[in-house]
Amino acid sequence: ESLLSTTSYVTAAGGVLAAAAIAKASSKSRRSFRVACSAGVSTESLVPSEQVGNTAPLGFFDPLGFSTGSTISYPDDLNGFKFLRSAELKNGRVAMMASVGMVVQHYVKLPGFEDVPAGYAALTTSAGATGFAALVCVIGLIEAQEFANGTFRKSLGNYGDPLNLGSYNEEYQNKELNNCRMAMFAVLGQLVAEMVTGKDAIEQLGL
Repeated sequence: ESLLSTTSYVTAAGGVLAAAAIAKASSKSRRSFRVACSAGVSTESLVPSEQVGNTAPLGFFDPLGFSTGSTISYPDDLNGFKFLRSAELKNGRVAMMASVGMVVQHYVKLPGFEDVPAGYAALTTSAGATGFAALVCVIGLIEAQEFANGTFRKSLGNYGDPLNLGSYNEEYQNKELNNCRMAMFAVLGQLVAEMVTGKDAIEQLGL
């Protein structure tokens, strides 16, 4: 119980540091926006429905309408689409790894985690909760740094073709986005099903 309490404090600390960096970056963004407007700098935004990711049968995918509001804004990105697209890709990539990981962990355990259950139940154990807290802190600090210096948003989530496969084109980007979206729903389904039944992703299949 003491270890779980410590884990909660560590996780909270990581969240506070990340939130502070994001708040600082948002304040800087608002100041930059005012300066840009007064200096006559172009503040034209991207048109979301004309960007990569608008594919059949769903067309432009924004079920909650984030890109139509003013959730976040920058001088060169008034509707925050660059930020939203970067967030969509990054969360989608994590979801793709998570959906596979929630299946693999039923069969494969890392050293030191042999007794940790698979799926959401891992957070109910000391080892699982501590590992998760450490992961949240590390990722939170990295994300906060990228958000603060602007690389997270400006990249639009695109990292080019690091393996020189010669296939990082619009077709590939559309496929990646669609797989990202499917994976986010898949992980949500896996977690909700486990919460309701108490069974991990593989046990849900009766295996």
